[in-house]
Amino acid sequence: MSENLLVRQCSPTLAGLKTGNLFPCGYRDRAEMRDALRAWNRRLAGKGLRVVPLRYRNGRALIYVYRPSKLCADLGQGAARELLAERGYPCASPARCLGVLARKLRESAEFPHEIGLFLGYPPEDVRGFIDHNAGDCKCVGCWKVYGDETRAKSLFTRYKKCTAIYCRRYAQGNTVEQLAVADGIHTKSI
Repeated sequence: MSENLLVRQCSPTLAGLKTGNLFPCGYRDRAEMRDALRAWNRRLAGKGLRVVPLRYRNGRALIYVYRPSKLCADLGQGAARELLAERGYPCASPARCLGVLARKLRESAEFPHEIGLFLGYPPEDVRGFIDHNAGDCKCVGCWKVYGDETRAKSLFTRYKKCTAIYCRRYAQGNTVEQLAVADGIHTKSI
């Protein structure tokens, strides 16, 4: 998995603006991919980031890059906990919730709708997506918005700007470690 791919797919998470990003990555050998992910975890652990495979299928790994501290906070919210509990997640443990999500992804061709909670989407938007069968939303950006449209549009703009800035900085020679902010530090300029 290349640095370029990680920057293009995960800039808002690297910048501390977002809980997590999810993207597919091709691989030739599963053991080689696991070794690459272990190396990424060694490189990014000091920044409060984790890189895990949620599924391997047909030569593609579904990679989840996230901030465990932000995931814990997100999944600890009342609305998120309620939604996850309804779907059989062990809400007391974000790590176990992640395990359930990975199992659901392996066992089904479709994404479980609650996956948005693991990406930092507002619980009201995840609930709206489920309740409205993915229709009748207020707007569409990084996700379908059913709640606070103004806040969501602002986030979409920040994420897009962040990705552009990070891609430019990467092209100028910055490494992923230089771009990733330490846990708890937020990139104010984006």
